[in-house]
Amino acid sequence: MTGKQIVVLGAGYAGLAAATRAGRNHRVTLVAPEERFVHRVRLHETAAGHGGQWPTVAHLLRGRQVEHRRARATEIDLAGRKVVLDSGDSVGYDTLVYALGSRTAWHDVPGADEHAYPVERADEIHRRLRSAGRPGTVAVVGGGSTGIELAAELAEAYPRRQVRIIAAGAVGGWLSAKGRAHVLRVFDRLGVQVHQHQPVTAVTEHGPRTDRGAIDAEITVWAASMEVPELAAEAGLTVDGTGRAVVDDRLRSVSHPDVHVIGDAAAVTVPGIGTLRMGCATALPQGQYLGRLLAGRTAEPFGYRYAAQCLSLGRRDGLLQLIHPDDSMRPTVLTGTAGRLAKAAIAGGVLATVR
Repeated sequence: MTGKQIVVLGAGYAGLAAATRAGRNHRVTLVAPEERFVHRVRLHETAAGHGGQWPTVAHLLRGRQVEHRRARATEIDLAGRKVVLDSGDSVGYDTLVYALGSRTAWHDVPGADEHAYPVERADEIHRRLRSAGRPGTVAVVGGGSTGIELAAELAEAYPRRQVRIIAAGAVGGWLSAKGRAHVLRVFDRLGVQVHQHQPVTAVTEHGPRTDRGAIDAEITVWAASMEVPELAAEAGLTVDGTGRAVVDDRLRSVSHPDVHVIGDAAAVTVPGIGTLRMGCATALPQGQYLGRLLAGRTAEPFGYRYAAQCLSLGRRDGLLQLIHPDDSMRPTVLTGTAGRLAKAAIAGGVLATVR
């Protein structure tokens, strides 16, 4: 062990992967309020009542020289090299790893934060669905991967409820023609009503309103897009137009090289690929790489190539979309049982690779 003090902010995919690897050679303090790991790529299952509790952070840190401080960072003093916590305490660092991820973005839509449930509140969504006295209607706002998985999972788990998915653009519009067609076929089989090219302009207790009128719903679930916390910008790190910290090829802040930024909070640009999109598929490799870098087990720059994207479409179906290294879609997809098994294998293996 060395005397170097590393502080990691955030216990998501990237933060945990970095902490567990760096903790083999250095003293690491992991700052995160959660007792249990939040498996974000499976929150749609939690919302539908599937699956059990995820492991504790302590369990995932076992055997590593990592102290878990259950607190939230409220301020970063870059000049003093310390992080202020919501407990009023502060923790000093030689190297800081900023891995605070992302959160649901409301886009200043009136009533959205008051009347809609973000996917992070999956347990509450499940309780609300179970406690409702009559079947009713569920509106899922967002036509990206999270919205698609939520709509399919909820429609299959609650067949007596009418599930509607609402998107500002095309549902699954980034997928190949074959991939998108399969998603729409599954929605047709499950009875999901698809509302495309209808931006949500407000949310009331009776459901979303779009530029084409109101869509009635007892429960509105918001999965429109994600945004990053403001803490990096407030601290003085150089950020891009979306608030993501700009980093170099070793995932160091371009303005403060003693701070590494990884995961959704980082604007990571790979030559020939571009700026990586948010998600587990990009965050986890960043954390694994940085952990090896800090432990002295690599000196190479970070590299990444896309290969595939998988979607869960209920318990019996799925989609594995093959992708070119630059994130453009290949025409090849795996669907049905093959797609479901591929998604289950990838999602199920995440916890092992975090360690």
